[in-house]
Amino acid sequence: MTVRLPALPTGVRDLVVVGGGIIGLAVAWRALGAGLSVTVLDPDPGDGSTHAAAGMIAPATEAEFTEDAALHLHLAGAARWLPFAADLEAASGVSVGLRESGTLTLAYDDTDAALLRRILALHTRHAVSSQELTVAEARRREPLLGQRLAGAAWVPGDHAVDPRATHTALRRAIDDHADGSVVLRAAVGLEQRGGRVVAAVDETHHRHRTDAVVVAAGWASAPLLTDIPDVAVPVRPVKGQTLRLQADPDLAPRHVVRGLVQGRPVYVVSRAPATDGPWKGHCELVIGATTEENPDDRRALAGGVYALLRDARVLLPAIDEAALIEATPRARPCTPDNLPLVGPTHVAGLHLATGHHRNGILLAPLTADVVVAGLTGSWFDVDISSGDPSATLAALRATDPRRFTPPATDPRTDGGTR
Repeated sequence: MTVRLPALPTGVRDLVVVGGGIIGLAVAWRALGAGLSVTVLDPDPGDGSTHAAAGMIAPATEAEFTEDAALHLHLAGAARWLPFAADLEAASGVSVGLRESGTLTLAYDDTDAALLRRILALHTRHAVSSQELTVAEARRREPLLGQRLAGAAWVPGDHAVDPRATHTALRRAIDDHADGSVVLRAAVGLEQRGGRVVAAVDETHHRHRTDAVVVAAGWASAPLLTDIPDVAVPVRPVKGQTLRLQADPDLAPRHVVRGLVQGRPVYVVSRAPATDGPWKGHCELVIGATTEENPDDRRALAGGVYALLRDARVLLPAIDEAALIEATPRARPCTPDNLPLVGPTHVAGLHLATGHHRNGILLAPLTADVVVAGLTGSWFDVDISSGDPSATLAALRATDPRRFTPPATDPRTDGGTR
C-alpha cells in the first residue's frame, strides 16, 4: 500500500520549529494560536525523552537544595498546566491524562527520613504546600504500601499527566490546523542572510524558508548549532530509563508515589485504567528513573532495570503481580546550571527551547508561552500561584539562552562590549 505524505508547505512560514517532542509541539501549537503559520521538522516526533517520561508535574518533590531559581520556575510551570490541558483537550478532542491526585513521598530508613524532613523544611522556606505524615497516616491514604517505612509526607500540589497522550493531542491539534504542518524530516542546518536566520535546511536539502526558527531538539540542539556564531548551546545528553508495567486496578496506587530508598530516589506513577487495546481494564504503572552521564544509546541496562524494580517494590510490593511490558532508555538534555535555555539568542530570528533535563513535561506549557511571547513581542503574563512574581521573573531571566555566550566586542563603546 502506498502512503501519501502531506505536501510540503510552500512560501515563507512565520515559524519553523526544529524538534517534535512535547516542548517543540507545545511551542508550535501555541504559536498557531497566536496567528503564526508553523512548520515542525522531526523525522520521528515524540520518540526522544517525551517517549520515556513519566509525566510528573512535581515542582515540590523535584525541588533541590541551592536551586531556588529552578523551584520558582517549576512552580510557575505547574500553575500553567491546568489551563493548558483544558485548552488542548478542547482543541484536539484527546484526553491528556491529567490526574490531580497529589503525591505521597516515602522514606525507607531513618537516614532517608532525615533527608525527607530537610526537604519539607525547604518547602516551608518557599511557602510550598506539604506536610509530614506518620507511616500510619500514609497507609490510610495508600493501603498498598510496604511494611518497612520510616517516614512519609503528603504533597497535595504535585500531580501527573500522560506525556504520550499529551503528545498525541498536540500532534492532532497541529495537524488539524490550516496553518500547521509536521514534516517528517530531520533539520541538518540553518541558513543565514545578513546576520538573520532565514531558513532551516532538512536532510533532503530542502530549504524551509521562515521568519524565525525555534530549536527544540533536546540534546541534539547543540550539534545542530555548532556552526552558528554568537550562539553557545552547552546541552549534553544525560541518560535515564523508565519501566512500564500493567497492573490490575486493585494493585495500582491511588496517588503518585515517590520514595527515598537508602538515598536512591524512585517513583511510581499510575494511569487510569485503559479503555481499549490489549490491556483494557488494566492500569499502566511507570517506574523511574535512573540518571547516567551517558549518551543516548537507547540500551536498557539490566542493572538499571533491577535497581528500579528493587526500590519500587520496597515501597509498593504489589508491583510483583504486574506485567513488565517495556523498558525505555532515553537521554534528557541537561545544561551546566540545570536551567533550560528558553527564548531569543544573539542571532536575529533564532530562538531556543531546550535543556529542560528532568522537567520537560512540567515546563512545556510555560516554555511555549515564553517563547511565543518572544516571537510576537507581547508581554508575558506572570500571574502565578506561588505568590512571588519577582522571584518568578528572576527565574525566567535566568533561562536566557544568551547567558552562555560571551559578549561580543564593539569598538563604539568604552568597555569594548555591546
